[in-house]
Amino acid sequence: MLDRIANLNWNKLQQLLDEHGYAKIPPLLDESACKEIIETYEINDNFRNTIDMARYRFGIGEYKYYGAPLPALLQQLREGLYPELAKTANRWLEQLGRTADYPDLLADFLEQCHKEGQTRPTPLILKYEAGGYNCLHQDLYGNVFFPFQVVFALNQQKVDYTGGEFLLVEQRPRAQSRGHVITLEQGEGLIFPTHHRPVSGTRGYYRTTLRHGVSTVTSGTRYSLGIIFHDAK
Repeated sequence: MLDRIANLNWNKLQQLLDEHGYAKIPPLLDESACKEIIETYEINDNFRNTIDMARYRFGIGEYKYYGAPLPALLQQLREGLYPELAKTANRWLEQLGRTADYPDLLADFLEQCHKEGQTRPTPLILKYEAGGYNCLHQDLYGNVFFPFQVVFALNQQKVDYTGGEFLLVEQRPRAQSRGHVITLEQGEGLIFPTHHRPVSGTRGYYRTTLRHGVSTVTSGTRYSLGIIFHDAK
């Protein structure tokens, strides 16, 4: 997996992130890997917490946070994707007039999280059945957060489920919100901002805020995997 991540066209992905704020990763997980991850859903020992979304008015569905140690495949995804995303994260900080201070390696970044009391792993698996959806939100979990996260589609739209598109909404200052509706094929990933991104304007770069969610699943069952790089309190 680490080799597959390293062989992605990172120059193109970083260009897309700079231009649009998000970027699709071509299928990184094959059908077997997707099935393996879905099967972890029923093994309670894998998880530290289960969230009923309706209970908290987050939407309708369920998600589970993996506990430590993470399954090997998830650990490889988290460690392998982080370094290239850290390059873009630091470039974005500099564009906004801030110091580039994201370390090169995930382990060093997690040390920063742990010093702030953020010690609980955040990768998660999400399950939506017909009628399920996820309200627009941000995944921050504490004072320290990484500006990107990645979601992977674990099963196939129009085969295993219908509806359930990924939603990304950007709020620019003194302007109406802009929405993106993104469909992922099984095994594809999407890199998107956790909180905000820089946008070039007439007076330099300014910051826009983003939230993400999932549209209503109209039939079947939708599974996805979320890779969040910062730990939680």
